[in-house]
Amino acid sequence: MILALDIGNTHIVMGCLEDNEIRKVARMATDPLRTEHEYAVMIKQILEIDSIDNRGFDGAIISSVVPPLTSTLKKAIERVTGRKPMVLGAGLKTGLNIMLDNPAQLGSDLVAAGVAAQADYKLPVIIIDMGTATTITVINENSAFLGGAIIPGTALSMNALASGTSQLPKVSIEAPKHCIGTNTIDCMKSGAVFGAASMLDGMIERIEAELGCEASVVATGGLARSITPYCKRKIVCDDDLLLRGLGIIYNKNARKR
Repeated sequence: MILALDIGNTHIVMGCLEDNEIRKVARMATDPLRTEHEYAVMIKQILEIDSIDNRGFDGAIISSVVPPLTSTLKKAIERVTGRKPMVLGAGLKTGLNIMLDNPAQLGSDLVAAGVAAQADYKLPVIIIDMGTATTITVINENSAFLGGAIIPGTALSMNALASGTSQLPKVSIEAPKHCIGTNTIDCMKSGAVFGAASMLDGMIERIEAELGCEASVVATGGLARSITPYCKRKIVCDDDLLLRGLGIIYNKNARKR
């Protein structure tokens, strides 16, 4: 069994993978002030709740977009499992041909999602990750990672709107009954949900025009299931995309050790 952690700006997603299947998924709040001991306690307690032996792991792997926490979680995992985790980055084999101007700038979460999408979906594929930021990445029919777009996340945008204005409140990210809102709350919800869905439809259309063909579209991240049902374009929601990608990358590189 493999322990996989995806360290994001808002949440840390932890998964236990056994025989390429995800056995357990849990979320923890991302907090750079927590120590390795605090995270070790949290990880151990989560495993104990689900009767998972913390010493029963064959290995571990981390993807992180929060550099200050990478070392902390690496030490916490080693303390709990007795295994030194791989950290997704330069030097690990992924199978992707990254075509960016500077491949070192590519976030490890996007790499993990790309690896799983390449394995599980028909190419070319457009990958949408809706977290703190909304990222859109593209892999062509030759498994080349072409690049994509970065957009402020829906929740982040709405929080900025509420904090930057005098009379607009914070609202939940959920669709109102009508696109044409008749009160402030419904107007904001319409903009958040229907506006984000329309943006995704438009971006998919533009990307496919550049590719010259239709692409598979897969979405992941905390807000994917709140937004994509309102898109006109068919989008597959895949909650475990990143964790499966981490499992694939671990298996590709574990053979070298």
